[in-house]
Amino acid sequence: MPLNTTSLKYIFSFFFFVITLSGCNPEDVIQPDDKVGYHTFNSYADFNKTLLHLTEIKNEEDRDEQLVVFFDSLAANHQVPFTWDDSVAFLYKGNPTSIIWVGDFNGWNSSVSGFSGTRIGTTDIWMLEKVFPSDARLDYKIVKDGSWILDPANSYIQYSGFGPNSELRMPDWQYPQETLLGENVVRGQMSENFTIQSQAANLNYAVQYTVYTPFGYDALSDLPVIYVTDGHEYSDEQKGSMLTVLDNLIFNETIQPIIAVFIDPRNPSNLSENRRGSEYRSNIKFADFVADELVPVIDAQYKTNSNPTARAILGTSLGGWNAAFFGLERSDAFQLIAIHSPAFNSAIIQSYTSSPMLPLKIFMSTGVIYDTQNQARSMKSVFDQKGYPLTYKEVNEGHSWGNWRALLEEPLVYFFAN
Repeated sequence: MPLNTTSLKYIFSFFFFVITLSGCNPEDVIQPDDKVGYHTFNSYADFNKTLLHLTEIKNEEDRDEQLVVFFDSLAANHQVPFTWDDSVAFLYKGNPTSIIWVGDFNGWNSSVSGFSGTRIGTTDIWMLEKVFPSDARLDYKIVKDGSWILDPANSYIQYSGFGPNSELRMPDWQYPQETLLGENVVRGQMSENFTIQSQAANLNYAVQYTVYTPFGYDALSDLPVIYVTDGHEYSDEQKGSMLTVLDNLIFNETIQPIIAVFIDPRNPSNLSENRRGSEYRSNIKFADFVADELVPVIDAQYKTNSNPTARAILGTSLGGWNAAFFGLERSDAFQLIAIHSPAFNSAIIQSYTSSPMLPLKIFMSTGVIYDTQNQARSMKSVFDQKGYPLTYKEVNEGHSWGNWRALLEEPLVYFFAN
């Protein structure tokens, strides 16, 4: 079939792009099974040199054509943002008035200086260069002329309680494989939504929850139980992915079979009303509701181990504060305490400092990029001084479900190793 003018022009553009790549041979640039325009860079400097070389092409039409091929190839091969070792180049292609990158790395504050993009010459490419730990993973968005948008050239997404964010994956970050359902894994069962009416002395309102039972449940007995606050998000495959993590760990016999109770903080009659802000801030009425009302129902209806040494409470952020509060006030019912990115206040840290030693086993983690590392480290010092059994972990991430979902395996194995 004869080639038309457009086809010839594209082919010319493609080969022009290849031969202008900083002295690279064509075989170094185009891989047989990769998309057109893919370039295997040798270093971050090589990337910068290549981009600069293309932006300096004098013929504007040729320059723009090569930049389109170059940028599209980066996007197609998950190289937007471009990362190398601890360096990252955030990139945007378009003609806005201003571009700002906001995310875990600046506290989601668009007024923080140093995160505005710079237009490269007279091109439509904008860039922001930063340095992060090589194993960091961070959520972000782009503020384009005042509007917050996902990065249109980045297909990696991490969902939050407020919707999707774009995801920066530094080169040494490893995807949590336990959040992907393994081949031939037999799944457990998730119940329908149940509702329990709390007594007037406690919450005095209805609470919704669901219950996970492991595969082979009918032949099992005496099962440990983990109670999960913000349960609707921990059990969401786009956020916590906890059902998949449980299925993988139980099927592969990494942990013993367990039951999980996912407590939903939203009003069952109005899901837009989230009550976590009042329930999770050292609220003894919530702790007593779970320990004295919900636990007896679960123990009566399921084949549980009712010993507090086999009962865990898990939460993140305010839920992490709540989990620590359960340990402090209701160790008679919960002795396994799992804490993700705890939003502690000073009072609960002081309470642990002044309290006698409690029969607790504790897991605690935090990100160290605009996360809760200050509160977590202060509490860790108290736990260490008291001599509590503690597994503690810090990661180069922010306050995000991407952080917490990747740290679900650790407390489950720590508490329930097979």
